[in-house]
Formats: sequence, structure tokens, C-alpha cells
Amino acid sequence: MNTAVTSRGTATLGDKRISFAGVLRSEFIKLTSLRANMGLLLAIMVSGMVVNLALALTMGDAGLPSEPSIPFMLDQVTVGTVLFGQLLAGVLGVIVMAGEYSSGTVHSTLVAVPSRVTVLAAKAVVVFVTVTAVGLVTLVGSWAASYPMYAAFGLGIGLAAPGVALALLSGASYLGFSAVLGLGIGTLLRSVAAGVATVISVILLLPLVLSVLPVSPLIRELHLLTMSKAGDAMVSVADPSAGLMNLADGYLSPTAGWLVAVAWSGVFLVVGAIRLVRKDA
Repeated sequence: MNTAVTSRGTATLGDKRISFAGVLRSEFIKLTSLRANMGLLLAIMVSGMVVNLALALTMGDAGLPSEPSIPFMLDQVTVGTVLFGQLLAGVLGVIVMAGEYSSGTVHSTLVAVPSRVTVLAAKAVVVFVTVTAVGLVTLVGSWAASYPMYAAFGLGIGLAAPGVALALLSGASYLGFSAVLGLGIGTLLRSVAAGVATVISVILLLPLVLSVLPVSPLIRELHLLTMSKAGDAMVSVADPSAGLMNLADGYLSPTAGWLVAVAWSGVFLVVGAIRLVRKDA
């Protein structure tokens, strides 16, 4: 008999013929062939650019800095993309895996690629790269669209200014990490509704809850180490004199923001992978 015997999470001899690049292509096709997924990616772009243009068109009514300010420009350009994009990216990540459980297509996925860790790793790479690319297009497009408006007030700042290009790339990467966070949650819970609720709780509600609790050093530190605060730090310009982080003063450097975002998304992805391997689909 030529049928290969498999165990959960273990690749067969036949599975060796399936390269990781092939799994990546398959996952990318699945990601981009669903209208719901494409709608979420489009929503990231639209929400980010609309908020940015709205702020740029009305900035004359607000208090403007007396000279070009990189922090001011980055706040204006990135706020819409980061604020709405993190939630949309997280929901997309949930759908990528939990949607397969809801539709039952996860069974055919695991038959085609019996190594469950390989499947999840491919999904994580595809989701991260795709969402990061969309985020980068959105942020650079937002900067380009609003630059003439800032220049009219003498506040135009180019991409070559210190820290600007890196901040935009970091902001795009933060959306990618948010999507991986959602992927891990979706893999763990295997329910779109529960996964979306958890993403909203982790990204949006947790910082709000911590902000209204009685002030204490512990609460202040926990609030600073939330996922959304990591995103805020990643789109800022580092203060060399402040070091990596200063929890007492509420400062998180862009590098620390990267580490926090990686930790949040990585923990949920690993926990999701453990359940994926140990529990039947």
C-alpha cells in the first residue's frame, strides 16, 4: 500500500514535494481571492487617507507649530492609518484562519499541507507582508497628498528628514503585526466573532480600561506596554537622550515599540500554533 501514514502536525513523505514557497503562493491566492479580505485591505487605505486629508484641510483652524515639526507632521499623517488600520488588520488576521474553520475549508488546507506549523507560518508571512505593503502605500500616499498643504503653511517636511521614512515604514509594519496578532487569535479561538471581539479588546479596550483605573506605577507601566501604545511609539522619532524606554515618564522609544509589538503578536501566534498542532480541526 502506497498511502503515507500521518500524525497530526507531522509532514508526510509526499509533503516534502510541497515547498514553502508553494504554500506561500497558495496562501496569497486565498487571501486575495476573497472579497471580504480585499475589502478590509481597501478599508485600511481609504480610512487612512481620508482622515489624513481631513486633518490637512482643517489644520489652519487648529494650533499650528511656528516652524516645521517632524512629530506634528507624523502625528497628522499616521493617526488615521494606525488608529483604524490596526483594528482592520487585526480583523483580517482573524478571518484568514478562523474563516477557514467557519467554512470548513481548513480540512482541505491541512490535507494539502499536513504540517500544520508550515500552514500557519505561511499564513503569518503572507498576512504580515501584504498588510505591511498596503500600510506603507497608505502612509506614503497620505504624506504625498498632504505635503503641498503643509508646505503652504511653511511646514512641509520631506521623506529625507531624520526619522520620517523609518517612522512610516514602522507604522506600516505595526499594521502587519496587528494582522499577525489577529491570525494568532483566530487560530486559538477558531471563531470569527470571538476572534474579532478579542482583537478589539486587546487593541482598543485594554488601553482604555487601564487608563481609567486608579493611577499606580504598575498600571502606568502596563498601559505603556499595550499593543496600541507600541504602535504610537513606532511612528514617532526616537529621543536619543531618553534611552530605550522610561516607564516612569511614560516614554517608549520606536525600538521598544517594535519589541512590544513583536511580543504581543508572537505570543498569540505561538499559543495559536500550539492549539493548532494539538487539537483536531
